[in-house]
Amino acid sequence: MDLQDFVCQGEGQEEDKVTAWHLFQQAYEIQMKGQLDDAVELYKRSIELFPTAEAYTFLGWTYSFMGQLNEAIEECHRAIQTDPDFGNPYNDIGAYLIKLNRWDEAIPWLERAMQAKRYESPAFPHMNLGRIYERKGEWERAIESYKQAVTLNPEYTLAKRAMMRLMSLMN
Repeated sequence: MDLQDFVCQGEGQEEDKVTAWHLFQQAYEIQMKGQLDDAVELYKRSIELFPTAEAYTFLGWTYSFMGQLNEAIEECHRAIQTDPDFGNPYNDIGAYLIKLNRWDEAIPWLERAMQAKRYESPAFPHMNLGRIYERKGEWERAIESYKQAVTLNPEYTLAKRAMMRLMSLMN
């Protein structure tokens, strides 16, 4: 997403949107440097000015890095309320539920991510679904999920390795 996409979303003052975009960018940059508390504050300030599904999702992602998975899931729900077509928060909820060993609960969220109209990384929910099926011992379904992830993103090395590892175990 770039500034143009950000500014075109929803209602609000253009100046607030631009400021929110810059806060979002700053939050992301310091999040990647591991300054998570500061990133949380910047994401929140961005949301106060102009709430977007992206900002809520990235705030949730930051909470997940802090080990606060329930807070991360709450932010993803806010993202979905803001833009139900945005795929990332559906996948992220699924991923957080996997971390909480709530595999069966994660499946519908991953399936919803796969159906999202706006999602730049559609291979991720297939990979996560494969992880669930693998843990449940449903290796053929896991391989199919990994295969779908690789079809959607031929450069997805993690999915390729998972698929090949399971296929070699089945031979």
